[in-house]
Formats: sequence, C-alpha cells, structure tokens
Amino acid sequence: MEAPVWERDYRTSSAAQTQDLARALGASLRAGDLLLLTGELGAGKTTFTQGLGEGLGVRPGIISPTFVLVRIHPSLGSGPDLVHVDAYRLESAGEIDDIDLENTMDTSVTVVEWGRGLVEHLSDSRLEITLLRATGGAAGGSGELVTDFSVEDDDEERTIRITGYGPRWESAPLPIP
Repeated sequence: MEAPVWERDYRTSSAAQTQDLARALGASLRAGDLLLLTGELGAGKTTFTQGLGEGLGVRPGIISPTFVLVRIHPSLGSGPDLVHVDAYRLESAGEIDDIDLENTMDTSVTVVEWGRGLVEHLSDSRLEITLLRATGGAAGGSGELVTDFSVEDDDEERTIRITGYGPRWESAPLPIP
C-alpha cells in the first residue's frame, strides 16, 4: 500500500464553507491532476466538486454524474476542463478503462467520486479527499467521527481530509483556508 506524502484535516460547518475550501483548492489545480472523492451519500462530494469547478473557472451547473457516469465541464478561460466521474456503479479498473479517462487526463482535472481502488493507476500522483459528516455536528464517544448520511441538512459540520500522493503533491497546496 502506497504511503501518503502528507495529510490535512479541515472542518467546515456549512455547504458554503465546503465550497469555499474546494474553491481555494481548485485555484491551485492544473491539467493532469487526479482527485478521488470518498464519502457516503449526502457527505458533500458534489457540493465539494461545485466549489472546485468555481476555483478552476469552468462552466457552472455541476451536478452529480450518477446516471451518466461522466460529465465534462468546459473551462470558461484558459484553464483546464473539469471531468467529473461517478464510479459508484463500476466494479473494476477495467470498467474505468472502458470510459476512456486516459483520453482527457492530460488536458483536464479529473474528479472521481467513489473511485478508491479503481482509478489510482491513471496517474502517479493524486489527491484523495474524504468527506465525513458528523451526526449532529458532534464526534462520537470513541473519538471517531460518527457518520450520518442523510441529505436533510447540508449545514452541519464536516471533516474534510485531503491526502496527497506522488511527486505532484510533494507538498500541500497553499493557501487553503
């Protein structure tokens, strides 16, 4: 198992703060970057991707690609496009290869929801972003974050863990609030 180069935890207490964090990260991304988003239903993966899109300067209107698997959001300027993938229903790296992400990797930022264990082979570097939603905004008695994945309230505390792997992420991107 590959060891991370670094790992940082951030806390947000609203969907807007989650997007602000992602927007700051998006401003530091470049073509060829691969991001894996992990978190249960309602954890904020698409909300986070919306903020990334704003930071990258892509066309607004980012929604979950659950039923189409892949959505491409073109850049409104000179930056890279955003390729947004939902791998929830995919079961193997071979199925990822079938959707031909290699074709856009060099010219886009690729964000894959539910991609852990399926897309790491696409790049020698990646950011893994794990979104954890606390039940009622509180941690459990064991010290671990208790997760509640209902989508009823986007304005509750989340822990967003960003982990860098590979030479591209030798150091954490700065500044991230």
